[in-house]
Amino acid sequence: MGLDMYAYATADTFDAEVDFIPKTAAEIAYWRKHPNLHGWMEKLYYAKGGHDIDFNCANVALTVEDLDRLEADIRAKALPFTEGFFFGESDGSEVEGDLAFIVAARAAIVEGKTVFYTAWW
Repeated sequence: MGLDMYAYATADTFDAEVDFIPKTAAEIAYWRKHPNLHGWMEKLYYAKGGHDIDFNCANVALTVEDLDRLEADIRAKALPFTEGFFFGESDGSEVEGDLAFIVAARAAIVEGKTVFYTAWW
């Protein structure tokens, strides 16, 4: 039980940047209980028009611009403090994995894929 977070790449295209359902997708990253990253993604989800009140099992597409902002916030240690039921705690040890995800996500986008984030808690 807790916060499980995923990033996927898919060849599918969507009309919206949130709340879409891919037919197929390949996992490119996984995090366990990194709530500050989840909080960053949640803000992005709502900014893109998402409506899931819990932001649970809701998909949000990531663009190159989103990844640039995310990288800047990670490097600046500016991910928003986020807490929730069984979310755990971000402790800073996640930075290397976060940056590796960004590299993989950018590569997938260059290949013409859609990259998206989702979480289940």
